Amino acid sequence: MSSPGEYYNSLPPITKAYARYGVQLEKGPFERRTADFLWMMIFGSFTLLVLSVIPFFWAPFLGVSLVFMLLYLWSREFPNANISLYGLVTLKAFYLPWAMLALDVIFGSPIMPDLLGIIAGHLYYFLTVLHPLATGKNYLKTPKWVNKIVARWRIGAPVASVRQAGGVGAAGPGAGGGVGGGGAYSSARAPPESSNTAFRGRSYRLTD
Repeated sequence: MSSPGEYYNSLPPITKAYARYGVQLEKGPFERRTADFLWMMIFGSFTLLVLSVIPFFWAPFLGVSLVFMLLYLWSREFPNANISLYGLVTLKAFYLPWAMLALDVIFGSPIMPDLLGIIAGHLYYFLTVLHPLATGKNYLKTPKWVNKIVARWRIGAPVASVRQAGGVGAAGPGAGGGVGGGGAYSSARAPPESSNTAFRGRSYRLTD
């Protein structure tokens, strides 16, 4: 019987990437916000499908693009985390998607899946974080039917317990909304204190 480490090493790269970045998103900014995470995945999948219809963006397999979308969102959520790239270069997580894209160009790998993931990830990030912070309006709120699915199948934390814990929905309309009333990031992210900072993450750090 193989050890957990051997089993992890036997997984395909796309599964490892989700295990790292997707799980850290679930346990970090999306903790106790299952409906928001599900809506993010639905929106991302739909966006990739629409983009793939365009001949220029056509791709036969969108799994890599979906994982790259998670990577992009993770890099925006943990921008100051230090990442070692194959043990050769250490860089901030904010630049990781572009570094991976550059490596694909250098080694001759297809770059379209990466680009699709970046486009989908940035569209979601813009609609749920950047635009609400600039205008106070969130056009990508988690629909009620997504909350109903989560409640129906008892996936993750119940909506009521999240609100009672002072999490999503507890900050009121000015904070960007809550479950069924806010985007995946906007309800948990406070506006930056100063415009002099190029980018910032939350108060917690990524640990390897």
